[in-house]
Amino acid sequence: MNRLVLALVAALGLAVGALGMLLVQTRGETDVRAYLLEHPEVIPEAMARLQERESGKAVAQVADQVTKPFGSAWSGNPKGDVTLVEYYDYNCGYCRASLPLLKQLTDADSKLRIVYRELPILAESSRDAARMSLLAAAQGKFQAFHDALYAGGQVTDASIAAAARTAGVDTGKLAAFTPTADAEIVRNMETAGRLGLNGTPAWIVGSRVLSGALPLEELQKAIADARR
Repeated sequence: MNRLVLALVAALGLAVGALGMLLVQTRGETDVRAYLLEHPEVIPEAMARLQERESGKAVAQVADQVTKPFGSAWSGNPKGDVTLVEYYDYNCGYCRASLPLLKQLTDADSKLRIVYRELPILAESSRDAARMSLLAAAQGKFQAFHDALYAGGQVTDASIAAAARTAGVDTGKLAAFTPTADAEIVRNMETAGRLGLNGTPAWIVGSRVLSGALPLEELQKAIADARR
């Protein structure tokens, strides 16, 4: 169990204890069990609020590592009032499926910034693709490489090289750049661990942590909540 989960468990215990004390004070001890049986929804509601609160604290502690893009690995408004962060893997089918959704978001919301973070966890080719993607970002060519690689089908050495050619990446600099790319990947892995992310895609919106393939409406709601 990671530290975030442990913190949530501890916080839930405190919340349940506090809820019990409050009920005892306001309703009497004999009414506590009856109230919880009549209103079992208070426990998951309390858990959801605690999870959001603890996630917000965790995000705040690593804000710079999360929201500051690597090179040109961002889209939308560079001075947007809300930042949506995607942790992704090029071998992740759900990440690929989210690509048009992200374009819809930025097309419809002129105040949104999206930051892309490499989390290559599915295969060795994911790490190779992440290194080339970071090189593209360092050269200001992230989006062109990102779109080309996702459009190229299965991630292989050939498809990575083809996407780099399409984007105009100077691949001759890859060997010298690899230690920088690997350091960035390690930082992303460590930050993901602190936030309790264990799969892709994963999303950070304001202080919220979301996981999995999400519909457009859910991301829009999270953005609106963060903006409020």
